[in-house]
Amino acid sequence: MILGFIGTGKISSSIIYGIFKSNLKVKKIYISSRNTNIAKKLAKKFRSIIVLKDNQKIIDKSSAIFLGITPSVGSKILPKLKFSKNKKIISLISTLNLEKLKKFTKVKNIVRATPLPPVEIKRGPIIICPPNKFAKTIFKHLGKVLEIRNEKLSYKFWSTASLMATYYEILNTSSKWLIKKGINKKIADTYIAELFLALSQDALNKSSQGYKKLVTDSQTPKGLNMQVLNELKKGKFFTKFTKALENVNKRVSK
Repeated sequence: MILGFIGTGKISSSIIYGIFKSNLKVKKIYISSRNTNIAKKLAKKFRSIIVLKDNQKIIDKSSAIFLGITPSVGSKILPKLKFSKNKKIISLISTLNLEKLKKFTKVKNIVRATPLPPVEIKRGPIIICPPNKFAKTIFKHLGKVLEIRNEKLSYKFWSTASLMATYYEILNTSSKWLIKKGINKKIADTYIAELFLALSQDALNKSSQGYKKLVTDSQTPKGLNMQVLNELKKGKFFTKFTKALENVNKRVSK
């Protein structure tokens, strides 16, 4: 299998790292030189990676192409590139829908995928739309694949995927609070990371119960968890949280 990446940003590089940590048999990976630092780092680390300046050469030499460019760049360069009709294309572009992608590339065999940076460690959900055997074959080695047929519904996952920075800021704020209270930074960071990792694993194990039950079970009357939750609710934290998701959904659904 020979793969090509047009665009070598964070997600593309995370996928590549994940691929080399997996059991996937990849003969070569051609990547664009658009992000010079990332491209050089990847080529230095993996012998089977070749950096090319010409995107058309990447397409011609690869059996499957990953599009890891921004929407504005994609709209600009994709119509100028030539794809064979049977070329496999996996788009990582957030706001270019299938209709536009097919129009730009003249290819029908296109799938949109929503992997997150943890694919680098072969973890996390990966949304594929529409269901695609080839894309699933790759991504099942890098995380938990969820196939969605309805493209409009798939946008909802793009919205919740935008929670990464917010999640990390919650960790950051929690750790900084401990540090201000006199806790060693390394211990504070480790504790917070392990705390949220354990909570996430517990939620995954008990997902069939429903998250509402987990919220209830984690509180005791007038307890500490109840106090924090109630204070956040009074401050309309979750109302603002939901509104932010709605605003992102409007943006990606255009």
